[in-house]
Amino acid sequence: MNSAGTRPLSASEIAALTGGRLVGPGTTTVAGIAPLERAGPGDLSFLAAPRYVPYFQRTSASVVLVAPALEAPAHEGGGGPETRIIVADPYAALLVVLPVLYPQEVWEPGVHPSAVVGRGATWQEPVEIGAHAVLGRGVQLGRNVRIGAGCVLGDGVAVGDDSQLYPRVTLYAGTAVGKRVIVHAGAVIGSDGFGYIPGKDGEAHRKIPHVGRCLVGDDIEIGANTCIDRGSVDDTVIGSGTKIDNLVHIAHNVRIGARCLIMAQAGIAGSCQVEDDVIIGGQAGVADHITIGRGARLLVQSGTIADIPPGATLFGTLARPHREYLRGQAALYRLAKIVGDLEDLVTTKPGVTPDRSPDQ
Repeated sequence: MNSAGTRPLSASEIAALTGGRLVGPGTTTVAGIAPLERAGPGDLSFLAAPRYVPYFQRTSASVVLVAPALEAPAHEGGGGPETRIIVADPYAALLVVLPVLYPQEVWEPGVHPSAVVGRGATWQEPVEIGAHAVLGRGVQLGRNVRIGAGCVLGDGVAVGDDSQLYPRVTLYAGTAVGKRVIVHAGAVIGSDGFGYIPGKDGEAHRKIPHVGRCLVGDDIEIGANTCIDRGSVDDTVIGSGTKIDNLVHIAHNVRIGARCLIMAQAGIAGSCQVEDDVIIGGQAGVADHITIGRGARLLVQSGTIADIPPGATLFGTLARPHREYLRGQAALYRLAKIVGDLEDLVTTKPGVTPDRSPDQ
């Protein structure tokens, strides 16, 4: 069973919260949420895709949120919980139920005695500044900002209203973070990018000074241990509504548009332009000075060295249009059999059947 929330919720309460249609006893209660295959008595679960109908039929969950298209298959298959709530979108319904079942912890405003606050730092009450946090000179914090333990904010950093920095976040000098931004533990924002003039004839590489800023918009979430470099002679910009996973690297002078999704271990090299609503899959790599058009999709482990047009879906390394890549892979598998047949034609004497198994 999943960890329990603050108080149990009845099925009738959940139906009222989600605007769903209750099937079965409204008095059934839940105190936690879990996927169908791991849910137990007292858990709420959800059925949003046909392939999970067999899990629904075997689940021990007390209440299940069910998509309308799956109501009949779930009923006809037999089994499953007696109490169900039919909702237009089970995932959207979960977003309504979760904050009620698992209320956020109440935070306590104040500045911890061990925090170090530089000259000229200001904030709007209430704020929370945790243990051993360091605020440089001229730092500006908005209302309801929470700074976790061990965070370091360099000189001139600005953090907007209702933003939260989890422990050990580092914002280099000049970084600006908007409103309602979440930055998870260990993230580093505004560090120098990887910029050098290569040495010749045994000379040392010369570092290019980075004088740009890192500007983070509103309603952004940045994952743990993600690194976003400051600009060299321009600013690095992250557009409002963008969500960035853990362990992502965004290099200097990159400009990310609004509402982009960037998954874990992706890397975007310097001076790239990523337009609005782009999705970049895990471990994808983008070479420098590339433009990714609005709404494009770069799938998992793809690598690209050329501009991507708006709305395109690319896959592979080097990345190709998705269907083109899959056709090419299928052709390679067929080619292996053709090569085997050609070898037989060349090496087998007339009238002799080659000794080859179908798998060779």
